[in-house]
Amino acid sequence: MKALAFNEHGGPDKLRYQNVPDPGIGPGDVLVRVRACALNHLDLFVREGLPDRAITRDLEWGVRLPVEDLGEGKRIYVWYEALMGYLSASKEWAAKQGAPEAWREFWEDPDCKTYYFIGKDNIVFHTILWPSWLMAYGGLNLPYDVPANQYVNFGGAKASTSLGTAPFLPNYIDRYDADTIRYYLAAIMPETSDADFSEDDLVRRNNEELVATWGNLVNRVLSPIARNFHGCVPDPGVLTAMDEDLIRRGNDALTAVGEHIAACHFREGLRSAFAYAAEANRYLSDEAPWKALSEGRTADAARVYYTALCAVEVLKLALYPYLPFSSQDLHAILGHDDPIDAGGWSARRPQPGAALRQPRPLFKKLEGVPVGGSA
Repeated sequence: MKALAFNEHGGPDKLRYQNVPDPGIGPGDVLVRVRACALNHLDLFVREGLPDRAITRDLEWGVRLPVEDLGEGKRIYVWYEALMGYLSASKEWAAKQGAPEAWREFWEDPDCKTYYFIGKDNIVFHTILWPSWLMAYGGLNLPYDVPANQYVNFGGAKASTSLGTAPFLPNYIDRYDADTIRYYLAAIMPETSDADFSEDDLVRRNNEELVATWGNLVNRVLSPIARNFHGCVPDPGVLTAMDEDLIRRGNDALTAVGEHIAACHFREGLRSAFAYAAEANRYLSDEAPWKALSEGRTADAARVYYTALCAVEVLKLALYPYLPFSSQDLHAILGHDDPIDAGGWSARRPQPGAALRQPRPLFKKLEGVPVGGSA
């Protein structure tokens, strides 16, 4: 018999499906990653028992149940149809590509990992019901990760177009850059508890974090290089221990961001990136390369600006999943003509003498009345 139990040894964010006998899935126990808040929800659900759940409704419209012995008017309940759509849509996609067996690459290859990004009201469907169907069918991959989010509220209330608590997305796109919206949603992502979308807070974060922290760092590095080094990467000479330490910490930060994203801990990944941006800003303030230039110590200024440029290269890539448009723009300003992800998850080391393009602000300071009012 296939049973479900809560994992006690595989980490705090995993479910254990016990006694999965199908060799195509296991064999043996299978672990599925979920968030800790989802485990708490499932714990209560399982302890209360697993009641039968209807998969049909008596309606005249909908997908007809392909059996005759249950009577007329039986239609498949939409929740059941929606879950089955993961598999049926994959098969339909493969057929439309002219490769009808291509769906098997995603559903039967044990190296393929499937992620189900859902809201908390769908936890049970994706961690108990859908996996049980896949087990019963046999030979299909179980979910690898079910990163269920809590709710995003607007003005302290659930999103509702009829009540005016959730203005349409095009209204936000007309007012804010896409990266600003992406950044704010990632920063408040309700990974552990409900979050509240506040346009006042969006404006504050844009101005204090995107403009004053990340954008300011880029400007503090690229503008002086354009003015004092003919718009080319400075030759650093011999790096100091402090320089090398900042570069090493950048590589560590990039690794940490990647690990957080892979684990679907997106807020933590963003925090890691901005913590390194703040560190790079402190490095510039401590080293004061503008003072070195005013005192004729051009070599010292070149070394500091080169080191800070290494940090910018790291952060450009670390923030790319969150800020794809401004990151690609910065990639071009840094003299690259290829896609930012062409080199994978590894930062490029600036080459002394390489030409940079004219710097420009990545973000604009926001002011004025928000789309949906204060929250």
